[in-house]
Amino acid sequence: MDIATIATIHEHDSELNRVPDVALDFWLIKIMAVTMGETAADYLAVNLGLGLTVTSLIMTGVLVVALVLQFAQKRYVPWAYWLAVVLISIVGTLVTDNLVDNFGVRLETTTIVFSVVLALTFMAWYASERTLSIHTIFTTRREIFYWLAILFTFSLGTAAGDLVAERFDLGYLNTGLIFGGVIAAIWFAWYFLGLNAILAFWLAYILTRPFGASFGDLLSQPVEYGGMGFGTTFTSLTFLGCIVVIVLYMTLKRLIDEDEHALLD
Repeated sequence: MDIATIATIHEHDSELNRVPDVALDFWLIKIMAVTMGETAADYLAVNLGLGLTVTSLIMTGVLVVALVLQFAQKRYVPWAYWLAVVLISIVGTLVTDNLVDNFGVRLETTTIVFSVVLALTFMAWYASERTLSIHTIFTTRREIFYWLAILFTFSLGTAAGDLVAERFDLGYLNTGLIFGGVIAAIWFAWYFLGLNAILAFWLAYILTRPFGASFGDLLSQPVEYGGMGFGTTFTSLTFLGCIVVIVLYMTLKRLIDEDEHALLD
């Protein structure tokens, strides 16, 4: 098989892939999404007075609709994909908050349980598909595994972040810096030491949840609780605005790339 044929196959597979390429804008919007997931969940449950149970039911219903739209695309469409990410971030946060606040499950327990559940999800995914690469999400079955893994990364990240910030009493800023340092170490190990790219991606994906959420709490929580007092409304709307701008940029860039590709053909 010559180089031109390999390139054509790779390009075709890229067009079929249902999730975005991992680039700087991917990580920027992902961190913003998890930050908003933390503050939006608090806003809906506390500020609007809906409570955890009602908020969880409403947001789970909205998430189901968003995932139906995402699965219907059969390829990567920025608005559909990132809408699902933002909503699954909120629901993942609410899952952990319900277990801790409504059912009295300890943060240590939720952290361990979600670590095991996520590991089992990856094991089932690999046993079925022989890869955990996000560059090969071409089928509905792979996409189901993908979104299950994403949900559990958010629930695990919420539990781990709250455990370090609240139970270990390190505060939001220190917690964010700790997780940011670990993410930087993972990048260093991947870039300079040859750490497996798939492993590095999933480790970073898990850890960006507590990293972003810690800074979300730092911005939104009252000063007496270790925050900066901007409130959940301002913080959520600010990050939502940033997400919308980046998604618009992604959409326009994709349209321009498709037009250029069509002209070349």
